[in-house]
This record gives sequence, C-alpha cells and structure tokens, in this order.
Amino acid sequence: MNVHTAPNQSLVSAPNLSAVNSSDGSLACPEGNFWEWLYTFQPIYIMVVCVTGVVGNSFVLMVLCLQKGRCTVPELYLGNLAGADLLLLAGLPFWAVNIALHYEWPFGDFLCRYVNSVIYMNLYSSVYFLVMVSIDRYLALVKVLHYGRMRTLSCVKINCFIIWMFSLLMSSPIIIFRRVIYVEDLNISACLLDYPNKYWVLNVDILMVAIGFLIPAFILSFCTFQILKVLRNDQMQRFKQVHKESKAAILVLAVLLVFVICWLPFQLLQFLRIFLFSNILQGCSLERAISNSNQIASFLACTNSCINPVLYVLVGKQFRKKAREVWVRAVVRKRAETQSQ
Repeated sequence: MNVHTAPNQSLVSAPNLSAVNSSDGSLACPEGNFWEWLYTFQPIYIMVVCVTGVVGNSFVLMVLCLQKGRCTVPELYLGNLAGADLLLLAGLPFWAVNIALHYEWPFGDFLCRYVNSVIYMNLYSSVYFLVMVSIDRYLALVKVLHYGRMRTLSCVKINCFIIWMFSLLMSSPIIIFRRVIYVEDLNISACLLDYPNKYWVLNVDILMVAIGFLIPAFILSFCTFQILKVLRNDQMQRFKQVHKESKAAILVLAVLLVFVICWLPFQLLQFLRIFLFSNILQGCSLERAISNSNQIASFLACTNSCINPVLYVLVGKQFRKKAREVWVRAVVRKRAETQSQ
C-alpha cells in the first residue's frame, strides 16, 4: 500500500488521522485520548450549525428572489455567498455521521470526494465573493464618478460565474485524489487524500495559503482601509450617493469582520502545517497540537456559514425592509386566496 496522505488535509478531519504512514497505512504519530469527547460533541455541534445555517441562508435567498425590485450589486454577491454556504452545509451531515462512527466513512468513494470538494469550494468561493463585494463598495464609495460599467448587473453575473468555476478548479485535487482508505492501526476505512507523491501535499497547502488567504487578504485590507476613510469623512457623507452606498458598506464590513474571525485561525494553522511538512518544525507533540487545534479552527470556520444570515437581519436595514415587504405580500396573498375559496 503506497498512500501519501496529508495531515489534516480537510476542513473536517479526524484528530487521530493526522499522520498516516505512507508505506502501510498505519499511524506514524498516534494520537492520545484527549479528543475522545469530540466523538459526542462534534456531531451535535455540526448538526446545530447545519440546521441553523440551512434555515438562515434559505431565508436570505428567498428574500432576495421574491423582492419586488432587482437585486443590487452587493445583494447579488451576498446571495451567491449564501449559495456557497448552503453548498458547504449540505456536506456537513455526512461528516457528523462520520465522526459519530469514530471516523469510519460509510458513504463510499463518491460522497467522500463530493463532501470534501464542496467544503473547499466554499473556502475559495466565499473569500472571493467577499473580495468582489469589497471591490464593489470601494468603487461605489471611493471611485464614485468612475468605473460605472464595472458595477453593472451583467458584469456581476459574469464575475460570479468566474468565481464558481475558479472554486471548482481549485477543489479539483480533492475530487481527483480523495478516496476511502483502510487505516490498519485504527481498523477503520477513512476518507483521506491519496496523492501521487508527497510533494503534492506541500504544493497544495502553499497554493491554498497564497490564493485562498494572502492574495484575498491584501485586496480586502486595501479596500476596507479605503472604505473606512470615506465613512469617516464628513465631507464625503454630504453626497447623497455616498450616503446611500454607505449603508450597504456597513453590512459588508460586518460580514467581512466575522469572516476574518472565523477563518483566520484555520489559515494560520496552514502556515504551521507547511513548516511541519517541510521539517522546519518537528515532533509528534507539535503535530498533535496542530491537529487538535485544527479541529477547533475547522468548525469555527464552518460556523461562519450560519452567522451571515444573522448579520443581514441585525445590521442590514435594507434587508430587513425587503424581508418585511416579502412577508406582507405573502400574508396578503394568503388572505386573498382564503377569501376566494
């Protein structure tokens, strides 16, 4: 058996599968029993996140689809973000069952590939939808009189399509190399990555950190800094267009802040994993610490998918107004149907 598996090469992975020996499928760095309690806690937590997120994001999409007018540019991006979150949430119940079974994967190779690929698609699509909505707020607030053509709805739809295709491309290694592998030391068949050689692990991790974190972080930081400058500028607030666009910017900044809080620990751990795999850092104790920390960071990242709808309601005044209008129309229509019967 020649299995080049990656340590924690999934947003949802088993702590005791953090290092599988490439020659016989045994554990090169066995885990202790510290995380036994997660077999009970994690599935419950995952299902709570899943149910809450599905309800919330479905509500967001329903409001955006049923509203009277057309979606605005930021609403289109945030609607696609809600769709990406639903894609992630659709895969979480499978992992809840997998963890409850002590990481025995009972769903076969196809779902092993599908569930993990949608998790990675969410990672890339979410961050780049936020990048695009931040760029849009930058153009709307900082470049008020310029780049109007870049903010048309047709341009936004093309951008969203490109992001979805790009996310699918970036998750293709997961689709190709994920499979169910028998782990002899644990006597289970686990859903793991089976790369052609060990260098794939390092290259994919570096690619994830660079494209999935560093580049978006630079763009988001620049746009956020410029947006905050405009929001603090009293003279700019005198312009009606700037004042109008500022309302949407506040919601975007709130969504961005929560995204950073939820995803930053996971991305920082990827740096440590790269150093660990490159033998810059060594030791089973450190590997276990990174593996265990990855469990917390992974599920904190997944939690982001159920927080966004709450932000739309709490922070988004326009969204609350549109949700109220959709609700009133639904009630009026229901009453009219009842009276006609």
